[in-house]
Amino acid sequence: MLPRTLMLTRTLSIGATGGAPAALVWRRYTRPELWSSWSPQIVGVDCDDEVIRTGSTGVVHALLGVDVPFEVTSFDDPGMRWVWTARLPLAIRLHLTHVVEAMPTGSRTVLSVTGPLPVVLGYLPLARLAIGRLVRP
Repeated sequence: MLPRTLMLTRTLSIGATGGAPAALVWRRYTRPELWSSWSPQIVGVDCDDEVIRTGSTGVVHALLGVDVPFEVTSFDDPGMRWVWTARLPLAIRLHLTHVVEAMPTGSRTVLSVTGPLPVVLGYLPLARLAIGRLVRP
């Protein structure tokens, strides 16, 4: 059984704004082969779908040899919003919601992460770095 502190589930959100057009940011999000180009914690991704969709599954290969199976649980192409569940070691699950918004001079992305509070807090600094790179031109 996990310690009580790991069972406290919370949702925290972060955002980033940058000069990349929303269409480019959305393309970077929806093609798993591109994830490692903007997310420094990702070494590679195995996914049968070239473009993610509801039901897409795969494995993110993270730093330090950690493999993280995932499933896309919701995908809204016109709304530029998608949700996925990542299964971390120790039976820890994170639910991540990504949204892209067009801005007059680029785009904004918002990431909401739901999971055990210590894990979410530990992940957010890496995620902040990644989404900052995601919205760069």
